[in-house]
Amino acid sequence: MEEEEIMWKLDSNSVESATIGRVMSTLLSSRPRKLQEAIFRFGSNPHQTSVSSSDESLWFLNKYVTDAVEKKDSLDQILVPMIESSLKYRGRKHSNQPMIILNWLFQEKLLCKALVTSLATMISRKEDRYIALGWCTLVRELLEVEITMTQPTKNGVSENYYALLEILCACIPRLTVIMCDGSGLQDGSELPTRLSVAAADCFLALTEALTRKTLLSKVPSRNNASNSVVALSRIAENKVEPVTTSSEASNNVELDWLLWDHLDELIVLVQKLVAWNRKSRPLYAKGLEQVLKWLEEIKSHYGNFPDEHHKCLSLSWKTDKKILKTGVLLLSSCWKHYSRLLHLEDHKISQHYKDLLEQYLSGIQFYTENCTEKRTENGDTTGIETRKFFLNCLSLLLGRFDQQQFDRIMLEYGIEISNALLSQFHSADEDVIEGSFSIFKAAVFKANYSSSQSRSTGTSMMDSVVPSLLDLLNERNVTSKAVVMLVAEYCFINTDGHCLQEILKLLDSPNALQRTNAVDVVRELIRISSDSVHVLSNSMWQDVAKRLLERLADEEPEIRSNTSNLLPMIDPSLIFPSLVHLFYSSDERVCLSASDALIAVLKYHSEKHEVIFMLLDSLSNLTQSLDIPDSSRDKGQGGSMLDFDKVRMLIAEWSKSVKDWKLLIEPLIDKMLAEPSNANIVKFLSHISEHLADNADIVFSRVLLHMKGQELDKSFFARPDSRTCTSNDSDAFTRSLFDRLCPLLIIRLLPLRVFNHLQSRVLYGQCNEVLLHASKNGDIDMNRHDCVATLLMNRAFGKFEFEDVRKLAAELCGRFHPKVLFPIISSQLEHAAESQDILKIKACLFCICTSLVVRGWDPKFCNVLLKVRNSIEKVLLWRSLEGDEGSSIIYPLLTVSKAQHGCIDCLALMICAEVQTPESIRNSSTSENIVAGKMCSRSPTLNYVISQLMHGKHEFMSPPKLNSKTYISESSFPLPFRICMANTLISACQKISDIGREPFAQMTLPHLVHSIEVVRDQEIRAACIQVVFSVVYHVKSAVLPFAPDILEVALKSLREGSEKEKMAGAKLMASLMASEDPILECISEGLLEARSLLSVMSSTDPSPDLRQLCKKLLVCLTSP
Repeated sequence: MEEEEIMWKLDSNSVESATIGRVMSTLLSSRPRKLQEAIFRFGSNPHQTSVSSSDESLWFLNKYVTDAVEKKDSLDQILVPMIESSLKYRGRKHSNQPMIILNWLFQEKLLCKALVTSLATMISRKEDRYIALGWCTLVRELLEVEITMTQPTKNGVSENYYALLEILCACIPRLTVIMCDGSGLQDGSELPTRLSVAAADCFLALTEALTRKTLLSKVPSRNNASNSVVALSRIAENKVEPVTTSSEASNNVELDWLLWDHLDELIVLVQKLVAWNRKSRPLYAKGLEQVLKWLEEIKSHYGNFPDEHHKCLSLSWKTDKKILKTGVLLLSSCWKHYSRLLHLEDHKISQHYKDLLEQYLSGIQFYTENCTEKRTENGDTTGIETRKFFLNCLSLLLGRFDQQQFDRIMLEYGIEISNALLSQFHSADEDVIEGSFSIFKAAVFKANYSSSQSRSTGTSMMDSVVPSLLDLLNERNVTSKAVVMLVAEYCFINTDGHCLQEILKLLDSPNALQRTNAVDVVRELIRISSDSVHVLSNSMWQDVAKRLLERLADEEPEIRSNTSNLLPMIDPSLIFPSLVHLFYSSDERVCLSASDALIAVLKYHSEKHEVIFMLLDSLSNLTQSLDIPDSSRDKGQGGSMLDFDKVRMLIAEWSKSVKDWKLLIEPLIDKMLAEPSNANIVKFLSHISEHLADNADIVFSRVLLHMKGQELDKSFFARPDSRTCTSNDSDAFTRSLFDRLCPLLIIRLLPLRVFNHLQSRVLYGQCNEVLLHASKNGDIDMNRHDCVATLLMNRAFGKFEFEDVRKLAAELCGRFHPKVLFPIISSQLEHAAESQDILKIKACLFCICTSLVVRGWDPKFCNVLLKVRNSIEKVLLWRSLEGDEGSSIIYPLLTVSKAQHGCIDCLALMICAEVQTPESIRNSSTSENIVAGKMCSRSPTLNYVISQLMHGKHEFMSPPKLNSKTYISESSFPLPFRICMANTLISACQKISDIGREPFAQMTLPHLVHSIEVVRDQEIRAACIQVVFSVVYHVKSAVLPFAPDILEVALKSLREGSEKEKMAGAKLMASLMASEDPILECISEGLLEARSLLSVMSSTDPSPDLRQLCKKLLVCLTSP
């Protein structure tokens, strides 16, 4: 029996469910008028057994709902069909059957409460998005329902409206969650879903309903707009009427508090609306931002007071309660107007937008004309808050229309709107100015006038307001800042350029404030142009650039600074020539401003090589335009104009901003290769040499590629006299020379560290193969062009090459890593000495000298350098080209060939490199070296030179004369060779650095002094005395320990020496007398003897030159 009873109940429920489904389908598909008539007839019991009419369906529905309420059963089977119907027929006419049914059911309070409660909980119980979307639609319709009954009956919704709102307000948090979760990002903008839009509109309808007590029954017409203005102004200025004690007033107060309790959700709602509309409807979003700001201010100002639900017992409760009620009523009063304008889907507002627009404009005009901005005793500003309220409403109203509607409104109300907004620019309140600016910008500058008549009207409107806007640029305040942006916007869209010309005229105004504002307009114009696909005409940009450059000489520092910051945003080709010319101005103020501007331009375009090219070309053009002789350029004003060092500061600042040098280096190298005679490019690259070194492979690759393609016209070297060449030949000669020099100059700019990369294929190629090839046959294949090193050696050793190119190539070869350089050069020098190839000898020696200067001495290459020294010895043993074997020591350098000059310098640099090593310097401080003057074993070259000078002995055959096969069979070196050794020491004295002076003196002077005493050859003694003279003259205080001995050498040579020795001794005496005070004190006793000797020789010596010199020295000794 129990199972049968259960089955019967299940069957009964199924039948009942099917029946209620048919009932709801019948009622929801009925025509609204027939449904209302059936409700009116409701009360009589139908006799039919089947449910087929509206009357029977209503009876069944009433019974079902009543039973469900009594049993506390679910009402979803009633509500879900209504939700589906509302969603299905949303927006259609004659589709308010759910509202008619609910209005009828709500006539009984018990049923109303149960239905609304079930509806309120459904949004949280049902996870179905389709149900949630329909729920939001149904609830919004329920809150906004206006039912017109054909028969007199009670309005269940209106009678229970307060209870309805109180229950549905509990759904606000859930609506907020749905609204926030329904947003998504698309192209960087936040966009709502269909559900989130419905949730936001439902939220707005619910909160608007909480303020409905003060809504006007009709929207005011223009005739009674002033009354509406007064009503709205009382809202905005916090002048709210006192609360009455009636029950209706009590309910209203409770609704106000309900709205206040959801202030945080209101803020979240507006934040989402701002995000959704920011890109698509900027004016509307601006109005929303102002509303959001106002809500946050309300919360900040009134949110810290305890509310009705959190009363405290403090004495200040009454005062706090009064303040809090003011905030609550202010929120409710203003939100009733804001909420009407915030709906995302609302087609009703377009039906009465004119009345609202006239109302808002009247309010703005009324409070602008009748209220000042003076603050009251309470700190409030009369009229300001009202105007802000009206401006916010105006932004929301205009901002919600599409382009077509907006254009139509502007044609009708554009002039009135612009005049109302222009008056707001005189306000001192930033919010008023900002709100007015946003509306003005959209209303006047953003309207799309499609027809010719509309366009004419729009242009006329803009032209009529621009003069008024320009008048506001006479001051620097909040107003001028807004006007600057408006005028810039108009200048951008004004194709005839008239407005821009007016702004450019203001740049020359005697009023500094006008000039400053004009610069700001140009800055804003540039910003707008950079963000738009449309650009100003080239002629407009030329005018702007010209006027801005003139402002670099402005008297106001602020204007000069702002101008310098603006110039980078203009096409560099329009400003560079003039800007570079101003950079070299004699006016210091202009020069500094131009310098700042140039730095800003270079930094702004830090990685655009075209801009650097413009700078270099401008410098070159400026140089060529100055028709000044070279001599006057160095001395006169022209010299400063051409001073490239001024650019060094610019390059230093610019280089700090470059992030990717690879984008710049290759174009810069190519430009120099294309313009080899442009000295400015060379100087520019020299200032970024470290960055070139960091990308050395790029530099070497471009240089290598260029050098491979070069061809040399050998006919240049066949002409015996270049002066007989034609002008065309001379130009071709010069071009070819610069073309050959240019890649070498680029390499010369690189620091030494780039040559240390032995694994660099582009620099050294297969280094081991090169060394192996050179060591086998002593020569290099000049046709190999696989790396930079072989090409440089080709230029250095080539038979047909410009002398300048050969020297520079040899110098660059000297920078090679010693592992690469010395094995090759020593072999090349050896074969060149054998074949008497002077050109190659000079190149080899130049390479070695360069290496010694830039890299110093490395003991690891002593054996290689010994081989070099042997080759040098062979060259120095050649007979002089002049055939003067007995050349005098006084003119030694004139008697040797150029190759022998190079040998002497090379030996001298080898001595300097050896002496200047840290170990030699440390050894020079020991007392043993100072007293005994022992030869330092760590300077083999110095030991070799002094030995050859003193003894002239060596164990190998004397080399033949140049171009001769006859050899000298003497067992000792000839006198010219020994003289070369003396010249080597003299050259070393001249080249020695400060840190090498002391060890050089200690290693040299004891042996020279001893040699003068023991050597028999007068020429050699005279040469040694002259070397000592050079040591004293160049090494200075380092000779102090040997000063007495040196003085004795000078005196002895004057007493006993030959004429050459006496002259050399007199010069040595003069050098000692011109020495520093410590040396003079050291030889003071010997100077007495010197005075007597000089006195005798000045009158008795047969040489007139020597007598004259002795007289001068005697005068120096005897003068006080």
